[in-house]
Amino acid sequence: MELGISSSMARRLFLPSPRSWGPRCRRFLALAFVCSVLLLSAVPLSPAQDLTAEVYNLRYFTHPNFTRIVVDIGVLREYAPMENRDAGQIFVDIFQTRLNPIVREEAIPGRCDYVNLIRIGQKSPGTVRLTAEVDFSRVRRYQVYHVFEPFRIVIDIYPQEKTPAAAAGTSAKPKPPEPAKSGYSLARQLGLGIKTIIIDPGHGGLDPGCLDPSGLKEKDLTLDISLRLKELLKANTKLDVILTRETDILVPLENRTVVANQRRADLFISVHVNAFSDRRRRGIESFYLNFSSDPKVNETAARENATTTKTIGEMDKIIRKIVQNSKIIESRELAEKIQQNLVKYLSQRYSDIKNLGTRGGPFWTLIGSEMPSILVEVSHISNAKEAQRLKNEVYRQHIARGIYEGIRAYLQSLGKG
Repeated sequence: MELGISSSMARRLFLPSPRSWGPRCRRFLALAFVCSVLLLSAVPLSPAQDLTAEVYNLRYFTHPNFTRIVVDIGVLREYAPMENRDAGQIFVDIFQTRLNPIVREEAIPGRCDYVNLIRIGQKSPGTVRLTAEVDFSRVRRYQVYHVFEPFRIVIDIYPQEKTPAAAAGTSAKPKPPEPAKSGYSLARQLGLGIKTIIIDPGHGGLDPGCLDPSGLKEKDLTLDISLRLKELLKANTKLDVILTRETDILVPLENRTVVANQRRADLFISVHVNAFSDRRRRGIESFYLNFSSDPKVNETAARENATTTKTIGEMDKIIRKIVQNSKIIESRELAEKIQQNLVKYLSQRYSDIKNLGTRGGPFWTLIGSEMPSILVEVSHISNAKEAQRLKNEVYRQHIARGIYEGIRAYLQSLGKG
C-alpha cells in the first residue's frame, strides 16, 4: 500500500521553512555551523610537494645512429629544454616533480663518444633537472619530446656522420701525416697506420700494485679504466683492441710486451696509478721507454718494476734492448698526445688537475716491444683528493675518455684519424 504524500508535504516534513524555525532551532543550527568551520580548519592542508609527480626511472640506450635518454614520470607534467653550448650541456627542467631516491643520479653511456655523462637531480623542491653532457662538435642534432601511456620525456641525440659523404664518383683525398717534434719518423715517411692496439691494465692477481688505507687497489682501478677504454675504442673506431688481462690475474711484466709482439700490435698502452711517499704529490704523467736521470722517474720505475724476475746478470742484455729501441720518436709522440688530451679532458671537469708532463723511463713493461709503447700514470692513489676521485666510476670513465681522445689525436697526426 503506497502512502500518498504530496511534494509540498514532503518539503514541510524534511525541509521546513525558516519561518517555522523557533529560537531553539536557530541556536542549534548556528552552533552546528560554527563546529563545522572549526573542524575544517583543524584538518591540515596537503603540502605542495604532495601534489608533485614522482620521477621513478632514468634509462638510456646507445643505438648505432643515435643515443636515446628516457625519463619515466607516468603523470603529465610541463618541462622546459635548454642548452649551454659553452659548457657542452643539454638541460631539461621538469616541473611539479620530485626524484625517487632509488633513481641512479649519474649514468655513463660507455659505447658513445659524443655523450659523456647523464645526470639527474632535484634542482629545487618542485623541479627535477636532467642534464646530458655532450660534445657538441660531434653532435649533428638533438630533439626533446614526450610520449604518453605512461608519460615520459625523451631526448634523442644524433652524432655527426663518421665519414663525410664523398663527392659524386670520387673519394676524399688522404690527409698526409704531420711531422713529429723531431721530424718525420720512418713510420710517417712510409704512411703507416694503426690496426691493433694492446691495452695493458697494470698489475693484477697476487700483485695488487699501489694501495690506499681504505682498501683501494691499483690493479682494480687499472682494469676498470682499461675495460672502459676498450669499450670506447670498439664502439667508435674500427681498431682491434686487445687487453693483456680482462680479469684479476697476474701477467708477468716481461710477458706483456711478448703478448703485444705476438699479436703484431701497432700500439701498446700500459695503464697505471701512481703513488709517492710525499702524499702531497698529485697529477698525471706519461712515459715512453728511455733512460732517465730524474729521481722521481727512477722512483716510479723502481716501484713499477718491483715484480720482475730478471737478475743483475742480465743487465747488459736489458740495456741493449733499451738502446736499440727504434720506436722512441713515435712512442714519445703517442705519450705526448695522450698526456695532453687526458689532462685537457679532466681539466674541463675537475679543478686542480696537474700536468706532470711526458718523460722517458726504464719501465720493464715497455722493454722489448716492437711497436710504439707508453705507460700512463692516471692519478696518485697516495694523494687523498685523487684517491677519493678514483673511487668514483664517473672519474674513471673520464680518464678512459681522455686516453681515448689522445689515441684519436695520435691517429689524426698520422693522417689516419
